Amino acid sequence: MDSEKVAIEHVDGEDKIAKSTTSDVSKSKEDVVVAALPVVDPEAERKLLRKIDLALLPMFTLIYCLNFIDRTAIGNARIAGLERELGMQGYDLNIALTTFYVFYILSEVPSNLALKHWGSIWIAFLVIGFGVVAIGSAFMKTYQELLVTRVFLGITEGGTLSGLVYLLARFYRRHELIMRMGIFHGLSPCLAGAFGGLLASGLLSIPDFGIVTTWRKIFLIEGVLTTVVGLLLLFFIPGDPTTTRLFNEEERAMVIARLDADQTVKMGGKKERTSLRLIIQSCNLHTIVCSLAFMLANISFQGLSLFLPTVVNTLGHFTTVEVQLRSVPPYLLGALWAVGTAWVSFRMRQRWLPVLWSVAPMIVGYSIAVGTKNPAARYIACFLNVGCGAPVGPLLLTWTTDNSAPDTMRAVTTALVPGIGQIGSIIAVWTYVPKDAPNYYRGNSLNVAAACTNFFSITLLGFYLIRENKLRDQGKRDHRIVGKTAEQQHNLGYLHPEFRYQL
Repeated sequence: MDSEKVAIEHVDGEDKIAKSTTSDVSKSKEDVVVAALPVVDPEAERKLLRKIDLALLPMFTLIYCLNFIDRTAIGNARIAGLERELGMQGYDLNIALTTFYVFYILSEVPSNLALKHWGSIWIAFLVIGFGVVAIGSAFMKTYQELLVTRVFLGITEGGTLSGLVYLLARFYRRHELIMRMGIFHGLSPCLAGAFGGLLASGLLSIPDFGIVTTWRKIFLIEGVLTTVVGLLLLFFIPGDPTTTRLFNEEERAMVIARLDADQTVKMGGKKERTSLRLIIQSCNLHTIVCSLAFMLANISFQGLSLFLPTVVNTLGHFTTVEVQLRSVPPYLLGALWAVGTAWVSFRMRQRWLPVLWSVAPMIVGYSIAVGTKNPAARYIACFLNVGCGAPVGPLLLTWTTDNSAPDTMRAVTTALVPGIGQIGSIIAVWTYVPKDAPNYYRGNSLNVAAACTNFFSITLLGFYLIRENKLRDQGKRDHRIVGKTAEQQHNLGYLHPEFRYQL
C-alpha cells in the first residue's frame, strides 16, 4: 500500500521538499531521498529557518564572543602591567599561553563526545566553567597561579567551538552551514577582539575597587559577564532537534526531513551508535588536510590576535588606552570580511575558492611586515592579516563538517579539526617573542611561509575532491555498498557512492 512521504527534490538548481505518494521513491544522482514525514511547503521551510536562526545564531555568537574575549584578555592585561605585577620575565608569558593551548587541544574530542551523550546543556556548563576561571584570574598573585588558571581555562574552553559547530550541524543542511558559521565563528572573534579592546580601555579608565586594580578589573568584569550568560544558558539553550521544546511536532518533522535529505541512508533524525571504527574512519584525507590547514591558519591568525596590542605598541609612542583602541579597527574589517565571504560562499555553494582568496591577502600582509619598518605600512599589514584572515578558520571547519558523515564522524571531526588546528596556536605563541621586538622578523617570516603552504595545500585538496566526485558520478565507487545492510550503508557515511563532497 502506498504511503505519503516527504521528498527533498532537486528542481531548477534548488532543493525543495515535496510530496511523494509511492512507497519507493527513485534515487538518482540529482534527486534526494525520502523520509516518511508530513508534507511541508517552501514558505513553511523559510519560516522554520528564520526561527532556528533567531534561536541559535545570536546565542552562539555571544557564547563564542565571550569564549574569545576570556581567552585573549591576557593580551590586554599584559599591556596593563600583568607581567610586572606577577614577577614574570623572558618567555614566561609564552609558556603560560602554550599551557592553555595544550589543555585546549586535549579536551576537544572528549568534550564533543560528552556533548553527543549529554546534549546541549554541556555547552552551558563549559561557559560557566571558563567564566568562573576568568573571575579567579582576577585574584592571581604569582606566576604559578597564572599557569593553573590557564590549565583550567584550556579545559573549559576547549570543547566550546567544536561543540557549537556540532550543534549547528544538527539543525542545518550542509549548504546552509557556511552562512551560519560565517556569522557566529567568523564574526565572533572579530567582535570579541574589537569589543575586548574597547572594554579593556574602558575598564582601565574607571577607578580601582578593593584589591581589584588595573588588569584585574579586565578579568573580573569579563568573567562575571560570562558566568551570568552561562547560568542563563542552563534554561535557554535548545536541545536536540528531535526533543527540543523550540519546535512543534510539524516543525520537528520538517527539521528531520531536511536533515535526512543530506543523508545517503535516512535515519529519521536518530543517531547511530558511537563506535571505535567510526571514530577511526573520521581520520580521512579531507579531514587531515583541513586540520593541517586550520593549524597553518592559526599560526598566521592567532599569534597576531594574541599579540596585536603588543605589536601596535611598537608602532609608536602610545598610552595603554591608545594601544587598546588602535587594536580595534583591524577586527572591524575582519567582521565585515568574514560575513561578506560567508555570504558569497553560501551563494556560490563553494568553500574552496573563498578559503584561497582569504589566505592570499595574508601572504601579502605578512610580506609587508617582513619587508618594511615603516609604521604606517606595518599597521596596514595588520588589517590584511587579521581582517582577511578572520574567515579562514570558519570556512575550513564548515568545509570539514559539510563532508563528514555519519553523525559520530561529524562529532569527531568538528573536534579534531580545531583540536589539531590549535597546535598552530601553540606555535603562534612563540612567533612574537620579546627579543624579536620591535620588528618581529622571524615571526612574520614564519607567517608568510605558513600562509603560502596553506594556499598550496588547499589548492591540491580542491582538485582531489573534484576528481573523487567525478569517479562517483561514473559509478566507480558503487562496489562499496554491494551486499551491505541499510545500517552498514549508513555507517559508510562519506564513503557511500552517493555521497558527494562539497567543494
